[in-house]
Amino acid sequence: MSTDTQIAQTTGSPQPGANASIDLNADLGEGLGSWSMGDDLALLDIVTSANVACGFHAGDPSIMRSVTQAAADRGVAIGAHVAYRDLHGFGRRFIDMEPDALRDEVLYQIGALETFAQRAGTTIAYCKPHGALYNTIAKHPEQAAAVAEALSEFRAGLPVLGLPGSVWLGAAQQAGLTPVGEAFADRAYTPDGSLVSRREKGSVLHDAETIAERCVAMAKGEPITDVQGGELILDARSICVHGDTPGAVDIARTVRDALTGAGVQVEPFTAQA
Repeated sequence: MSTDTQIAQTTGSPQPGANASIDLNADLGEGLGSWSMGDDLALLDIVTSANVACGFHAGDPSIMRSVTQAAADRGVAIGAHVAYRDLHGFGRRFIDMEPDALRDEVLYQIGALETFAQRAGTTIAYCKPHGALYNTIAKHPEQAAAVAEALSEFRAGLPVLGLPGSVWLGAAQQAGLTPVGEAFADRAYTPDGSLVSRREKGSVLHDAETIAERCVAMAKGEPITDVQGGELILDARSICVHGDTPGAVDIARTVRDALTGAGVQVEPFTAQA
């Protein structure tokens, strides 16, 4: 067991413990046609930021429109959940793409969602890559730069979510975007602050009280336990609560209640100073 506390930091964000507030984000709009996933409306009453699928790993135009409208009605910040073009694999498979092609596909996705956001009387507030793309650009400089280029072409300074200390957030800052560190409520971490692969046992947590306790620690800049038993501090301004796991709504509600009970203000990270 490690006796040292590791700190996974992100360029340009506050030091651990500096947050008076925390954002809760969730992946939403991940149905397709008549097939649905998760309870989007229930989660929109709990979270403060919505990562809306843009049609490449899940979602379709009608779902994109309805979720952005529901988020806007509730004052929930809307984020583009861009992904590899991989409907069958739910965006969880790596694709070895030419950087220019990846850039254009990301720009295409966020542009489509922005149209629906504008129809709902708002605009896209941030971007969070999905699944395999999220994990790849955390360590893959060429793909990270391609995604950053696309988003900087969409809007200079756009906030983007990613793993603290990742290649992705470094590329985002270099491209003139606003990098924001993110933590995951229900995912196990390695000592270096990366996520344990979903293929490994214990990679996803399911007990609501345990998850909520971890989230309070994350929000306060206190250490959580990594997969090897060591202490890890995550420098994050947003916490992701997944919407596609069993009991997702109850878990999200338990997390929010625990944060509020601990004196942590829950609000969109885009509203934080």
